[in-house]
Amino acid sequence: MSGHSKFANIKHKKEKNDAAKGKIFTIIGREIAVAVKEGGPDPSNNFKLAQVIAKAKSNNMPNDTIERGIKKAAGDLGDVTYQYNTYEGYGPGGVAIIVDTLTDNPNRTAADVRAAFSKGSGNIGTPGCVSFMFDEKGQILIDKEDCDLSADDLMMIVLDAGAEDLKEEEDSFEILTSPDDFEAVTKALQDANIATASAEVTKIPQNYVEVKDPDSVKGLNIILSKLDDSDDVQNVYHNWSGEEDD
Repeated sequence: MSGHSKFANIKHKKEKNDAAKGKIFTIIGREIAVAVKEGGPDPSNNFKLAQVIAKAKSNNMPNDTIERGIKKAAGDLGDVTYQYNTYEGYGPGGVAIIVDTLTDNPNRTAADVRAAFSKGSGNIGTPGCVSFMFDEKGQILIDKEDCDLSADDLMMIVLDAGAEDLKEEEDSFEILTSPDDFEAVTKALQDANIATASAEVTKIPQNYVEVKDPDSVKGLNIILSKLDDSDDVQNVYHNWSGEEDD
């Protein structure tokens, strides 16, 4: 998450995603396949699958596409050979970066991630070298234009469902939950017909790093751009407070 406005950054990412829906749907499709293999095709009994479905819906994946992905994964369990790997390191300016990948070729993915860090003058570290700087939270963002409720009314709904906090920004509401309560809160919003701009379990930095040096900013953008170009990269988390370039 970069930028001082989380929602502005989400909108920027969504605009990029809209131009490359095929890639986003492919990435989420992999997550669905792995979740079904690990816990079965019923989201009511598979918390991981329920999380992926919430993520899919927040990325405007059609329900029939989600259902086809679940059915396909349930019928082809033996063919699912993806594995998760996480890489941690530092970008220029001491920015902490975590990269989650899901791949059928770990060697290729490792090479791609290392190349991204190298080209942006960053460094891959050892497991755990930066993850302690982040908290795992369910994060839901709501566009105020899509929500007629006041902050107090919205807070009542989400706190009753188990949310930890609701923060009001100029253009949006940010709801934070524990990972375990994320599904219940997203369901409460769906039941109330409240649209979400983003809904996922994510890693939120405990503190942000401001980078002013132009070369460091350029390097950070190179790393994040290269990682974004890889179909094997599922999520990238960092504590850079500056806006990424378009």
